[in-house]
Amino acid sequence: MRTLQREQWLPIPVEEAWAFFSTPLNLAKITPGDMGFVIKQPFENKPIHEGQQIRYTVRPLFGIPLKWVTCIAVAEAPYRFVDVQIKGPYKHWWHEHTFIAKDGGTLMIDKVEYELPLGPLGELMHGWIVRDKLASIFDFRFRTLERLFNASASARPGLV
Repeated sequence: MRTLQREQWLPIPVEEAWAFFSTPLNLAKITPGDMGFVIKQPFENKPIHEGQQIRYTVRPLFGIPLKWVTCIAVAEAPYRFVDVQIKGPYKHWWHEHTFIAKDGGTLMIDKVEYELPLGPLGELMHGWIVRDKLASIFDFRFRTLERLFNASASARPGLV
């Protein structure tokens, strides 16, 4: 099992952060274009809630389309939600989003626990491609959120 954790301070109240991140269609805004992220229809365009399933197509490697289905396992507005993979490229995918009021804004924490399929071949793929691809996706999100919410480097106290 692998873990990726990222933190980012945003100069917005927790409720505004929740409103943005709990709207599944906003995921496309913070996902790199080369991922080919498309939410599949029919889609319930409501704020996330426990039990909600989201179906989408992604093209994470070599432009090959993959179907991915996640389910919102936990939704504790406006502080936390967890999505888990039901069907997709990972053997295990658990992604927790946490929002904490801090220094007049919101500390957003993403924690992803994941495991690749295919045993030793999956481990090889992790070191060769997957680890760097995931890092680049979250780097893109960081930069995009800074731009969307005008979070300058000097306005991110306590960023780890």
